[in-house]
Amino acid sequence: MKRESLSPTKILVLKLRYHGDMLLTTPLISTLKANYPDAKIDVLLYQDTMPILSANPEIHQLYGLKRKTSTLLEKIRNFTEIRQALKHNNYDLIVNLADQWPIALLVKSLGGRSIAIDRGDNLKGKMWRLFFDNCVPPIGTHIVEQNLYLLTPLKLPASNTRYRLSLHYHPEDVQSIVNQRPTLLTQRYVVIQPTTRQYYKYWDNDKFAQVIDYLKTKNLEVVLTCGPSEDDLNVVQDIHSQCTHKPDMTFAGKTSFLELAALIDNAVLYIGVDSAPMHMAAALDTPLVCLFGPTDYKLWRPWCDRYKQIWAGEYQQMPAQQNYDQTVKYLSCIPAQEVIQASEKMLQEAQEDNAK
Repeated sequence: MKRESLSPTKILVLKLRYHGDMLLTTPLISTLKANYPDAKIDVLLYQDTMPILSANPEIHQLYGLKRKTSTLLEKIRNFTEIRQALKHNNYDLIVNLADQWPIALLVKSLGGRSIAIDRGDNLKGKMWRLFFDNCVPPIGTHIVEQNLYLLTPLKLPASNTRYRLSLHYHPEDVQSIVNQRPTLLTQRYVVIQPTTRQYYKYWDNDKFAQVIDYLKTKNLEVVLTCGPSEDDLNVVQDIHSQCTHKPDMTFAGKTSFLELAALIDNAVLYIGVDSAPMHMAAALDTPLVCLFGPTDYKLWRPWCDRYKQIWAGEYQQMPAQQNYDQTVKYLSCIPAQEVIQASEKMLQEAQEDNAK
């Protein structure tokens, strides 16, 4: 029997995308916790994205689905094991932010009241609705607003809505950073992450080098970070080689997500492209400068107050999503001076805020 009239005690939230997408679910999770403080909230996500939510105190348990498997049999076995574990929990509310069809089947098989994002009035959209009790259209300019609007059928009081992103880390994550670079305790520093998953979101290495040289002349340490892949490391090494005033490379390709969070949290500024660390900086309320290309800069902008967004579309026409060329650096039209000026502005505003 569905207990729609009672406060749910076991809630499942589903989202299977990337690290940044998982951070953008945290206002919804916080809102559920604010309205149902005694409820246990579990999250189903891809296994590789689990670390970014692993220290969140509002989440009871994370369930990780493998993003890639070596065989179809392994994929089926992984899916079946996860389904059995979730079925055992007897959820009375399921909030589905995922758009994959196997997840729709999973939700239907679990029972419990279910809510999902609507997918329109075409045949696929109508079929999608058969798997859920409520389907809600994606209303809102930003993805966080769309996520929160999904909770409309629950008729929650507006005063209990939580809008802030939340990112938590452990004391040992801070200690790890300090152990490797003790001088960061006293030195004002800027974190720059120039890399991202998609090449078309990259900016030019020589321009990053110009920005770094400018910041170094302002007596700021610059810490370059990136993922552990060879491609990422090649990018930061090339940027490093082009700098007259060399940035710190201690953490390039070497931090966990939560260590990176600790590093960003204590920075005076974060600079980067459209990527998960940008959303991390927003969650940590670190002033940031972000560069956007053809992706929807309104839907995916930093969800915070202290940021400066530079959109390549201000300099040249950006292609529609279906026309993205994965081999083109669309951000190349953004001048280095624009990023330098934005950085100076954010640093000045942060200094004024601290003086209050």
